[in-house]
Order: sequence, then C-alpha cells, then structure tokens
Amino acid sequence: MTAGTIREAVAVFDNADSLEAAVIALESHGFDRAAFSVLADEAAVEHKLGHRYRSIKEMEDNPAAPRETFFTHVSRAEAEYGLPLGLAAVAGLALAGVGGLLPLLVAVGGGAALGGVLGQRLHQHHAQRMGEQLARGGLLLWVNLRNAAEEKAALDILGKHSAHDLHVHDIAA
Repeated sequence: MTAGTIREAVAVFDNADSLEAAVIALESHGFDRAAFSVLADEAAVEHKLGHRYRSIKEMEDNPAAPRETFFTHVSRAEAEYGLPLGLAAVAGLALAGVGGLLPLLVAVGGGAALGGVLGQRLHQHHAQRMGEQLARGGLLLWVNLRNAAEEKAALDILGKHSAHDLHVHDIAA
C-alpha cells in the first residue's frame, strides 16, 4: 500500500447468509463495522457511473462504484422495529406536557406509523439490492484493511465463508 491509497479485500458471495456470516466472523476477529461496504443499488450505480452494470465483476475493482454501509440482519431489525418505537417515544415526550390523553395517543400512534413505514422501506431497499446483485453474479463486499495482519485474517475468514473472486486491491484514498 502506498501513500494516498486504501487497501481492501474484495469478496463476492452467492447468498446473503454467507456474506453475513463472514462479516460477523470478521467483527469477532476485531474488524470494525465501518470497515465493511457493499455495492449500492442499481439506480445509484447507474446515476453515478452513467450506465448499468452487467456483471458484478465490473464493479469489484471500480473505485467509482457507489457504496453503502453493510448492515447485518440484527442492525436491520433494530432499524425496522426500533424506529417505530423511537419515533413513538419522541412524539409522546414532545406532547407529554400537553393536556389530554387523546393528543398524546395520536402523536405516539403517528410516530409509530411513520417509523414502521421507514423501517419497511429500509427492508425493501435491502431486499431489492440483494436481488439485483445476485442476478448479476453475487453479493459484493469490500473490507478496508489497515495492515498486513488484517489482510491475512480477512482473506482467511472470507475464504472460509465461501467467498469467490477473493482478492486484494489498492484504490485512491
């Protein structure tokens, strides 16, 4: 790795379970959640690059490929179910001093409904992105590597979790 570059492990998975198991294993070996990114959805790719991609291989080493943070199913569940509860609580606290039970119940219900809609949209976005990538050859994961020890560990763990097209590259920082 040279100055001004970032070293990454690149891996492609044939299913979401293998991808998630690999990320959980990497986290349990000291990798920070911020080290993981995945390819953004097809619309974001087309918008940023000006064209659709035919194969996931086209994106593996493309430094311009738009990325998203990887969220495990636990993180997505927290967002899907925690968001309605959180918005309901905020709405309830905001109106706690206002007289009457009815405005409080309406605010809490509205906050929960809004949170439910946002959580469902997150779930739909995830499922759509996964389907798009699987149709084009697999689920792409990039892992930011800080040193040679992380590189060795990442390649070993990713390989044990059925990753293919497994390699390392340097991209501009």
